[in-house]
Amino acid sequence: MPGTLFVVGTPIGNLEDLTIRARRILGEVGLIACEDTRTTRKLVDHYGITTKLVSLHHHSTERDIDGVLAYVAEGDVAIVTDAGMPGIADPGGKVVARAAALGLKVESVPGPAALTTAVALSGLPTDRFLFLGFLPHKKGRETLFRRIAATEETVILYESPHRLLKTLESLVKLTNSRQVVVARELTKVHESVIRGTALHVLKHFQDHLDQAKGEIVLVIGPR
Repeated sequence: MPGTLFVVGTPIGNLEDLTIRARRILGEVGLIACEDTRTTRKLVDHYGITTKLVSLHHHSTERDIDGVLAYVAEGDVAIVTDAGMPGIADPGGKVVARAAALGLKVESVPGPAALTTAVALSGLPTDRFLFLGFLPHKKGRETLFRRIAATEETVILYESPHRLLKTLESLVKLTNSRQVVVARELTKVHESVIRGTALHVLKHFQDHLDQAKGEIVLVIGPR
């Protein structure tokens, strides 16, 4: 009988956030496909999991993906990302799409995600929200900010530390009165959540440049 491709959520920082089910699945499958074997090695070693790891990342070819999925014909395989749920702003979605196209069984093992963690902490309206993932570096960036300024839903973005001030400056120009939450290093030792208008949050990070680092999620309140 063919196996199952398990899409497994892993901790976004705190290793204790691995679910009981996820731990069992990772220990039982014959292979774990991961974004970075070095990162996943720390997790599996922490829990004493000895399953073989293979790399499957953004630059993997379709041939690489098919090579991993060939294992599913004979047994179970898990796919994980460096942190959170595979397929959310990472290349795991390509693997799931390919598996579905091949008629393979795919099963989700839910776990943490920076997206939902930040939304829950934000205190902003979340009955409807728009997730835009990582902002483009250059092309299309200003167009996207105008879209954010016009939307009536809460907006969630992922941003890198070295572009945080630039992003906040753009928000001040277009949406100065909107409420903004910057959630950093979620579930980690140095977790912080800064709330206020776009201008208030910008001034905070201008005054505390040492805090503009780590994994960052921006939550922008509705217009």
